[in-house]
Amino acid sequence: MTDYFLALLADPAAWAALATLIAMEVVLGIDNLIFISILTNKLPEEKRSFARRLGIGMAVVMRLGLLGTIAIIVTLTEPVFEVFGKGFSWRDLILIAGGLFLVWKATKEIRHHVDPPDEGDVFERKDVSLGMAAAISQILVLDLVFSIDSIITAVGMTEHIPIMVVAVLVTVAVMLLAADPLANFIARNPTVVMLALGFLLLIGTTLIAEGFGAHVPKGYIYSAMAFSALVEGLNLLTRRKKPKDTPGH
Repeated sequence: MTDYFLALLADPAAWAALATLIAMEVVLGIDNLIFISILTNKLPEEKRSFARRLGIGMAVVMRLGLLGTIAIIVTLTEPVFEVFGKGFSWRDLILIAGGLFLVWKATKEIRHHVDPPDEGDVFERKDVSLGMAAAISQILVLDLVFSIDSIITAVGMTEHIPIMVVAVLVTVAVMLLAADPLANFIARNPTVVMLALGFLLLIGTTLIAEGFGAHVPKGYIYSAMAFSALVEGLNLLTRRKKPKDTPGH
């Protein structure tokens, strides 16, 4: 076992695989983090940070647990039934279900922001514990979807479990560091909330397409998201400068 780890440490290909996997996992983790940020911002302020850390903690437990059953996870890509000649695996079904959930949740939140209901929603009830339970349960659903997709992707990049474990731990550490700043930034800027919900719609649609076998290159998705974020960043800078430049203020 010691020789195995020493061989990994001395193998440049292993380090290259680790760096690539960490970068990929961090990018994939952004999807999960955006969802967690929007969802936990619905909770009372004193509960938000705890809920974020709990949600991210459940993600790491789930991913490490899935790594322990990697032989089973790999079989999730094998078709279990066919419809009109198209085979569907358990991974496809999980991606479709997760995508539908994201589309439903993002659409519901967009409607809530555009036309807020007078009676509030499930996260605004007087009973805080119900709000916390609802938030954690929904985070858990998306954790499962993103975790399975993340592990299957990792298996395709390397066969070494220690590399996968290190990549997962580094990714979760980055998510923990970024969780509160990202969530606070989204909470302070209402237009960013709408942009983030648009991202979730895009991600959900992509998951559904992947589940039906239509591969969408991730580079296109994240390039579009980065461009949209850049435009929104310029809008934020413009709005912040406008009061200073306006005469009489």
